Amino acid sequence: MSAIPESSQKASASIVRPGGLLAILGGGQLGRMTAMAARTMGYRVRVMDPERLCPASFVVDETIVGRWDDVDAARRLASGADAVTLEIEQIGVDALSEVARLAPLRPGVEPIRIIQDKTLQKVWLAEAGFPVGPFRVVRSESDLREAVLALGGRVFLKIGRGGYDGRGQARIGFDSDATEDEIHAAWQSIGERPSVAEQALDLDFEISVMAARNPSGEVRSYPAARNHHENQILAWSVLPAGISPELETRAEALAAAIIAQLGIEGLLCVEMFITRQGELLVNELAPRPHNSYHQSERGCVTSQFEQAVRAACNLPLGDTALITPAAIVNLLGDVWLDGEPNFPAALAVPGVRLHLYEKLTPRAGRKMGHLSATGATAEEALERVLEAKRLL
Repeated sequence: MSAIPESSQKASASIVRPGGLLAILGGGQLGRMTAMAARTMGYRVRVMDPERLCPASFVVDETIVGRWDDVDAARRLASGADAVTLEIEQIGVDALSEVARLAPLRPGVEPIRIIQDKTLQKVWLAEAGFPVGPFRVVRSESDLREAVLALGGRVFLKIGRGGYDGRGQARIGFDSDATEDEIHAAWQSIGERPSVAEQALDLDFEISVMAARNPSGEVRSYPAARNHHENQILAWSVLPAGISPELETRAEALAAAIIAQLGIEGLLCVEMFITRQGELLVNELAPRPHNSYHQSERGCVTSQFEQAVRAACNLPLGDTALITPAAIVNLLGDVWLDGEPNFPAALAVPGVRLHLYEKLTPRAGRKMGHLSATGATAEEALERVLEAKRLL
């Protein structure tokens, strides 16, 4: 495990006390919920986002409008801020560097540069010795043809930069043997850009572990969450994951080791695969709050959003222990397409709460909010939140 970077050591004395100004790169739902936690703790909040009426704009002191690569907007965001964090990793490196020149940027420029490009992220994980499934970096159609052959004929192709929630992905060789035409179509579909080809694995289920690290070097991991995806978008997540104590220990330790080696000051969600052979493999990294830990607001001593504020402000990290089982289900724009959802019916289910993000226009596939529920067991929490979703 690498030592704490010199920049982190210098920042260790830099505690941002309540009343200070926390700036957030990104004003989506994650920025909104982080801002709400920061305001509860007494901080002033400023965000930068391409949309003036972004979800966070309704709960912060100031919104700076700018694209993710807008260096001038990044400069205005960081000016006078006591610390800067982020809710989206796709920020231009030049903009990140400008922020870091003006204020403590937590998680830091270099970790984000690595994570925001899957080709760099996957190679970094493999070279650092962390367990990943077989993959190849592809930069041309001929590279892709070779990768499909080397990886057994069934692969997921993921664009290096910009893809999320299933966007920028293609499947090859799943319906029949991979053909030249299918490979060509997949390469065209991702815009012929550098990508990662990953071998399709024999999966049992998927989990994630959220880790946090502050500039003083303190690290804490949350219990693992079990996740279920539909159309490459997270449909529901539940805490605890219901895995063996041995696997839980390994998963939490893996997330803690990755965040320390990257030198991140902030949050890192490590998405992991559990294969039917019992292997624990790293899928992807997200250096920010994560959809699979929204239920930490209900189930854990410290929510992921409060933890993000604590880490950014170099406060002692909060207790990550689970108080009660909790689950969430995403509400996509599809729920609104046939009329206003029946929220009263959903809220009649015991233990259920509604969380909406104030996004003004519902669209199919767009995350508009989520439902959360607690229960005596993980199964009960999940059953409650899924029943509430059905009643919508």
